[in-house]
Amino acid sequence: MNSQSGLVRTPPSFSLSKTVLLTMFLLSLSNKMISADEEWAMVQRKGNQFMVKDRAFYVNGFNTYWLMVFAVDQSTRGKVSDLFEQASSVGLSVCRTWGFNDGGWRALQKSPGVYDEEVFKGLDFVLSEAKKHKIRLILSLSNNWDAYGGKAQYVKWGKAGGLNITSDDDFFSDPTLRNYFKAHVQKVLTRVNTITNVTYKDDPTIFAWELMNEPRCLSDPSGDKLQVWIQEMAMYVKSIDPLHMLEIGSEGFYGPSSPGRLQFNPNTFSQQVGTDFIRNHRALGIDFASVHIYADTWVSQSITDDHITFVKSWTNAHIEDAENALGMPVLFAEFGVSSRDSGFNTSFRDNLVATVYKPVLESSKRGGGGGGALIWQLFPEGTEYMDDGYAVVLSKAPSTATIMSTQSKRLDMFSSSCSWRWGCKKRKDDEDLLDHDEL
Repeated sequence: MNSQSGLVRTPPSFSLSKTVLLTMFLLSLSNKMISADEEWAMVQRKGNQFMVKDRAFYVNGFNTYWLMVFAVDQSTRGKVSDLFEQASSVGLSVCRTWGFNDGGWRALQKSPGVYDEEVFKGLDFVLSEAKKHKIRLILSLSNNWDAYGGKAQYVKWGKAGGLNITSDDDFFSDPTLRNYFKAHVQKVLTRVNTITNVTYKDDPTIFAWELMNEPRCLSDPSGDKLQVWIQEMAMYVKSIDPLHMLEIGSEGFYGPSSPGRLQFNPNTFSQQVGTDFIRNHRALGIDFASVHIYADTWVSQSITDDHITFVKSWTNAHIEDAENALGMPVLFAEFGVSSRDSGFNTSFRDNLVATVYKPVLESSKRGGGGGGALIWQLFPEGTEYMDDGYAVVLSKAPSTATIMSTQSKRLDMFSSSCSWRWGCKKRKDDEDLLDHDEL
């Protein structure tokens, strides 16, 4: 089937010279020695780079949204540890996961301001296990979609409390609902971990906070309503926690403020959902840009070469805008392809992963603003029943695991040669790593 459609792709070659391999090995040993002596310091943003102390930090990471609920039950808690161990084995350094579950099963927030302590202890466990494996977390604080409650649940709570609201988008504008969300932000950020005894807002294990997973406000295509919400909530988060970085959680669609960039959107609908990439990320308090990549949802659900063409254009446009228009890093915080798509094969997935990784690697090489990428999504064995089609189980996807591992090693090498104090040093071996279209 795949060969007839012309979609079989040879996975990218990752053969490296003995010189390069030796250099990577020696640098890895050196970095481990440095890291062993360093404090587990908080990641910060300086200019268009992520930094840990004076060292650049380029991200190769993953998403696994369900960690908190799995950590609640002793029968599934071990899967959290398994996941971090497997992610660490291929050098992944950041995990994005949910710091919310509003109403319903295993709810963290059962009703406005009412929390389940056992579920909170599950999130405590996720943080403690992440640190053990030297993985940092992006914690998302709400959802645009209904899964795990989201803005629709806040609206239900508001209606039950007698509020005159008619649309899920009232989440962004109704004063009572905004205060419900602020109360949740305050609760999570000031939580004291029952395992580590560290307050979340002081914990370097947290890479960043995310306001909302994929915010959209279709009722206001101008983007004004969402922009006001972003600015208000960003300043509120920073008033509680000025140390951690903050991002929006946006998909990256261009809007009315940048008509010259609309050409990069995947379709005309995406410019009408109330988001505006450049304008949104100019809100005071936002530290880096977030972008998602789903060609198989936005362009076509049948696998075609157009997906790769779109991904190249989309990633390069956002790195350019992050550097030149925003002066901040950009994180491709979700990307993937579903095994349920017509024409899917693992070679195509490998090609797509490598296509996302390449501009990040090129950016890291020059000390640029391509801050990293997080695949959607990584699962350990035994959790496939949760698969939405995008799950990658490393033990069952050795070619993808190799690509991930190689990207991690390369980013670590380039990060080690890039210092805020001294700038980025060029190395001949750095050049070799990008020769021959290896990505």
